[in-house]
Amino acid sequence: MRKVIIIGCPGSGKTTFSRHLARITGLLLYHLDSIWHKPDKTAVSEEAFVRKLEEIMAGNTWILDGNFGRTMEMRLRRCDTVFLLDYPLETCLQGVRDRIGKPRPEMPWIEEKMDPEFRAFIESFPQTKLPHIYALLQRYGDGRQVIVFKSRGEADVFLKRLENAT
Repeated sequence: MRKVIIIGCPGSGKTTFSRHLARITGLLLYHLDSIWHKPDKTAVSEEAFVRKLEEIMAGNTWILDGNFGRTMEMRLRRCDTVFLLDYPLETCLQGVRDRIGKPRPEMPWIEEKMDPEFRAFIESFPQTKLPHIYALLQRYGDGRQVIVFKSRGEADVFLKRLENAT
C-alpha cells in the first residue's frame, strides 16, 4: 500500500478515514477538496486541478482523499490500493449534518447548513454515482487491492488491525 485512493459518498467519512490511515502508514495525505476549492468558495481551473493531481501522483507514495468523478479513472490507473466507503445513505447524511458548523482541515470555509443541491446529490449518489464507481473498480481492479467497507465499524476494525500490525 503505497499509492492509495479513498472514495465514497459525501459524508461517509473519507477524510476521517484518510487521516487515520496516513497517521498509521506515514503516507503523505492530499485532500482533493483542498486542491479544488479556494477560500472564496470558487474553484481552481480544471487544468490547474489536473496538473496538481499529476504532480502528486508522480510521487512514490500518497493518499488521495475524495471522489471528483472526472479524475477518478486517472487516479485508479495510478493507485495500488482503493478504499471505497459504501455506507448507507442515512449514515452519509448524518455525517454531513455532524460536520456543519465545524472547521474541517480540508475545506477553506465552515459549512453553515446543508445546501439543498448537495443533499440531493448525496441522496442520488447510490443510484447515479455508485454504479459507475463499481464499474470502474471492476475495470481497473486487477493488480490493485480494492477494499470496500459497508459500515464505519468495518473501517474502524481495519484501521485498528493495521495499527496493531505496524
